Amino acid sequence: MSSRRVFTSRNVVRDGTRPPRPATVIADTATGKILDILDALPSRIDFPDVPDADWIDAGDKYILPGIVDAHVHLNEPGRTDWEGFSSGTRAAASGGVTTLVDMPLNSIPPTTTVANLERKRNAARGQCWADLAFWGGVIPGNQAHLKPLVAAGVRGFKCFLIESGVDEFPCVNEEEVRLAMEELKACDTSTVLAFHAELDTPAPAPAGPDAAPADPTLYSTFLASRPEQLEVDAIALITALHGAYPSLRLHIVHLSASSALPLVRAAKAAGRPLTAETCFHYLALAAPRIPHGRPEFKCCPPIRGEGNRAALWAALADGTLDCVVSDHSPCVAALKLLDERDLMRAWGGISTLGLGLSLLWTEARQRGFPVERLVDWLSVRTARHAGLEDRKGALKVGLDADLVVWDPDAQITVTKESLNFKNKLTPYEGLTLRGKVEKTYLRGRLVYAGPEHGFSGLEPVGELL
Repeated sequence: MSSRRVFTSRNVVRDGTRPPRPATVIADTATGKILDILDALPSRIDFPDVPDADWIDAGDKYILPGIVDAHVHLNEPGRTDWEGFSSGTRAAASGGVTTLVDMPLNSIPPTTTVANLERKRNAARGQCWADLAFWGGVIPGNQAHLKPLVAAGVRGFKCFLIESGVDEFPCVNEEEVRLAMEELKACDTSTVLAFHAELDTPAPAPAGPDAAPADPTLYSTFLASRPEQLEVDAIALITALHGAYPSLRLHIVHLSASSALPLVRAAKAAGRPLTAETCFHYLALAAPRIPHGRPEFKCCPPIRGEGNRAALWAALADGTLDCVVSDHSPCVAALKLLDERDLMRAWGGISTLGLGLSLLWTEARQRGFPVERLVDWLSVRTARHAGLEDRKGALKVGLDADLVVWDPDAQITVTKESLNFKNKLTPYEGLTLRGKVEKTYLRGRLVYAGPEHGFSGLEPVGELL
């Protein structure tokens, strides 16, 4: 029996450079690889050995490469009431995400040693609906574990320059960053050191004994507590340290402050291997439109103003920002303090898995960006950032046959019932978005059958990368 599966469409987007064109992708479900791509729409009778179930004619629907989300928190083991490998990867697959790279926190233990990495891998085996890779973590005192983690297969490392919000993953200071860079410099381009780029600074002095406390239910109160300068100061430090380790790849996660963009541009202009990502929420939401008392909008760094959002879009367009990720950071409802409406004490994190492609397309199409730019930001560049471009991120012979059948014109309304992640809290509830994932294929195998059929009769075939 043939192991070939044939995908054909009048609108195939192979990578981030070519617009949609008629094409046929031939996959081998035994190896999971793309065998061939034809610049044509052959007839069904041209493949007599391929069963009807393996002939997928998408018609005018688009076929895209699977999305690579390089920034998610799946929280297993240790906090599986927040999320977990099964629910998180199911949510991902429902949004066309075929590869996730899991952050080193908020699991217990964090991914800061090889032993902890193996605990996470053991927990993940057999329950993933997308392929899964892992970032390692840099915390005070774990420098000796970094090279062994590289050898064990982590895609790179993340550290915090401000408290992370969980005790088991403390932030690092300048000297500890230097020690980590010294350890990793021999790895050169085989790894990357990523930063939560807000620099912890002393809190300002109280306004005076008679000053009224700021209202914690106002989004403006929270926004004022995480000013853009925290990001500017952090990225200034990072780029200064980069001068001593110019061959080490560095990366800024979830950049939100447009005032920090000139520092990124200058580093790139100087030839430094520095990349930066932003997130769906910074591109789709803006502070003036956030209602009072809605902690589900809280994240760190925060969502900022309309002008800031426009500057982030411009930075994506000119390449200052390299890619877009979810930073899916869920928690249990109790930690969001919905009844108290207290943004200052609520958990900071936005749940997005399954919605990213629709969120970005809804905004991008209004700005005149073609779909191939989204493929570049969501698949090509995220795969490259995670060192997975030899397997993921594009439709190319020899790469994994990760494909998404997608309707760019369909409208979806975000409801609690439509969400596939564990805790149904998101700032996007009630929004009407453009673009619907019809089917998701992982290494040629169907892992999501669309909103109507979901995961019925399917199996989690995700691999650990």
